[in-house]
Order: sequence, then C-alpha cells, then structure tokens
Amino acid sequence: MKRNRVLAVLLLLGCVLGFWLGIKQPRHGDLDGGMEGAVLPEDGWAEEAAYIGDGRIEEADFAGEDGKFAEEAGFAGEDGNLAEEAEGEERDRETKGYGLPVSEKERAEAEKDCFAKMELVRDLLPKYGGEDGYGSSIEIPGEQIQKAVERIAERGCCVLTSEPYADMRNHERFKAFLEGVARGECGGEILYKISGDGRISRLKYYCDGKDMYVITAVVSWQSEEAPVLNYLDHTKIEEWRFTGKGWFAYKLCVPRYPEVTEVVDGSCMVRVIPMSDENREMSEKCVLQVAYKGNNLFCHDWDEAHMEELDYNGLYEYFYRMKYEELFPAEDHRSGIPEEDFESLMAEYLPVTGEELRRYAVYDAKSRTYAWEMQEYSNDAPVFFSASVPEVVQIRENEDGTVTLTVDAVCEMLLCDDAAVTHEVTVKFEEDGSFRYLGNRVMRCSMGDMPKYHDRIRDRGEG
Repeated sequence: MKRNRVLAVLLLLGCVLGFWLGIKQPRHGDLDGGMEGAVLPEDGWAEEAAYIGDGRIEEADFAGEDGKFAEEAGFAGEDGNLAEEAEGEERDRETKGYGLPVSEKERAEAEKDCFAKMELVRDLLPKYGGEDGYGSSIEIPGEQIQKAVERIAERGCCVLTSEPYADMRNHERFKAFLEGVARGECGGEILYKISGDGRISRLKYYCDGKDMYVITAVVSWQSEEAPVLNYLDHTKIEEWRFTGKGWFAYKLCVPRYPEVTEVVDGSCMVRVIPMSDENREMSEKCVLQVAYKGNNLFCHDWDEAHMEELDYNGLYEYFYRMKYEELFPAEDHRSGIPEEDFESLMAEYLPVTGEELRRYAVYDAKSRTYAWEMQEYSNDAPVFFSASVPEVVQIRENEDGTVTLTVDAVCEMLLCDDAAVTHEVTVKFEEDGSFRYLGNRVMRCSMGDMPKYHDRIRDRGEG
C-alpha cells in the first residue's frame, strides 16, 4: 500500500513538472518592432518569464497556500525536500536578476492599464493580423501613431514612438524620476511606447532605494472584441546612466555563459531629453537614410581629393531611396545597374565623375553596367555597429558656403553608447534644398578602432 502511494505521488509530481517545463517562453527583446537587425539579443531571455497567451495568464502553482509543494503533494522523500529546492531556485532567480516573479496584483494592474490605453486609441490603432499575433505585416501610418501618442500624453503619461529621433512626451516626469533614483530615492515611473504595427509597450521602472527594475508588458489587438496581453516580464537593471545628451542607457540582467552558449544582449536606450528641431531635421535629411549599414560613407575619412575607397556599389541603393523616397527595386537589378542611371545618381550626391566611377567601382564595360549585390551577413560590418543610428549634435556653417555636421553614432546593441563613433560630415546645400556630400572625418571611436568594413562586391577594378 505504501509503495503504491509513493508511485501515485511520483506520477502526480511528474505531470505537474511536465506542465511547468512545457510553458512556452516569449521572445524577450521583441517589444516595439525595433532593434531591427538584432541577432541573438532577441532570443533566450528570461527563461522563467511569465507568458501571457490568448489574453489569459498561464502559470503553474508549485507552492500551494503555505509555500510547501512537497507537503501539498504528501511527499517529502528521503533525498531532500522539494519545497527547499523550489525556494533555492527562487533565490537563484533573485540573484541572477531575470525571470523575476510578477505578483498577481502587478499582473492585474499592467493588464488593466494596457487595455485602457488600447481602448483610448482604438480608432487610431485598429486591429491587425499576423500568424504570430504581433501583426508584423501591417504598418500604421505615422500620422495616426503620432495622434495616439498625443492622446495618451494628454493624460499626463510619459509616451513616445519607436521611430528614430522620437520625442518623449512629458519627459520632465521621467527625468525627475531618474534624478531621484540617482540620489538614492525610492520611486517609479511608467513609460509607454507605441510601435509602427500598433502594439503598445508599458515599461514600469521602479527603484527600491538600491536597485532599479523594469516590468514590461506588451499589448496588441488580436480581435475586434478586446486587446490581448502578449508579453509580461520582470527584470533587474544591472547598470544604468543618464547621459549628458539626455539618453537613459541601461543594461538588463541576462543569462550568461555557461547557462547559455551565445551572447545575450540586455542593452536598452531611451531618449528622454528631446533633440532640437534643427538637429532632428538635419539628421533625417542628411544622415539617417545612409547610416552605417551596407555602405562606408560615414565609416572612414575621405574628401574630394580622396574618394577611391568609397563603396559606390553599396551606396547606390541608399541614394536611390533618398532621391525617389522608395525602396530600391532589387529584383530589377540582379544583373547590374545601367551605367547612365548609376553615374547620374552618384553625381547628384557626390563630387565624382563617370570616369572616376568606372575606375573606383565594380563596372562591366562590355554590358555597361555597375554590379550590385544584396546586403548579406558575409558582406556586412559587425552587426552591433551597423545597426547604429546617426544623430546630428552640432551644425557649423563654414565661410566657403559648406556646412559641417557633427554626428554621433548611437549604438544600442551591445555597446549601449550614445556616441560610439563621432564624425564630421561636410555637405553643400543648393538653393532648391538639394545637397552633396563633400567629405567625412572620423573624430572619435569608443571601440578604439573603427569596425572593419567589407565591400559588398570584392572585385574592384577597371572595366
């Protein structure tokens, strides 16, 4: 009889543990549509994070009312107490700082608040589809997103979009919170982020007087009836700083080797103090669309007398997007870009002649085309740097009529640095508002040396 009872209890224990281990864990980093291009930072986060599926929180209760699973199951065993093991795991999570438990009160508060915000902007962020429930196939017009931001901001909330250079509404509140934490004060503040696909992320930051934590909830429309809470996570912030440029830069506690064999990135950056309108305008006009991925315009020193090292074949698609305000039609140019199209576009943005281009770029004289290849991992700069966002921080007008822009590369991934690279870009504006790039000079690199750039197409030379 005693043996049968022990076997029955073991069977019950196995079922419960199987249910617990089978809970699907969410992707920790995919909160607002961006960090686009991130490789592993999005995976493997917070193995014990609570998962919200189909609008209902799923969890396994291992403790029972008195916190002792073994006693509830009627089994202690000669080799140790399961309750003690569970308590040990809880202490381990607290020490590691990720996968922290979320109280029922906190869960209910996050769900109620997120749903209220979605209802508030229901007419601006309509329901959207997508097999993964994240609506990745739909992009809501920027005007609607901005109206949603303003509507939530009218309630006194700190809120911003996931777009580059986005202003945080009611940023004074968030700034006051960070300054209080820096003085060792307890407190908290909630930040709402609205993504281009209509999701709203609610990030509740709080400090207990010693450490800072963040409880992140993400909500979306998955039906016409009601919004759904897709994600809920509680993590300790390992380190943080409020930079002189107005960035809240922090690193979350994440799994490390040997618990994981890949690098898990917990870096996050939030602009608190808005950019000036002039700096934002210059950033959007002159540097954002070129940036640091797939070309080397801003990655090394060059001027009108030294242009041979530019990757013209890689630059073409970015200049195309700037001129025509649409993505480069890659499928139409697999066999190359016609000479006339290539040279006329390059001459519009750079002081370079057709003869020089045929010498410096990859050119086929027989077909009179310039080679082009899709950007791939093998011909890209290190992923963490190429994902940086260029930000104009100073504008200087020169006596010769040119303008020099001081630009910081804001690198969230791994570096968590609001000025990973500082460089000066010289441009010349025409009366119609068009401009040409005349040079670039790297002033400072926090990494020591600039990441090595690889031309997309390695076979340079005369056609």
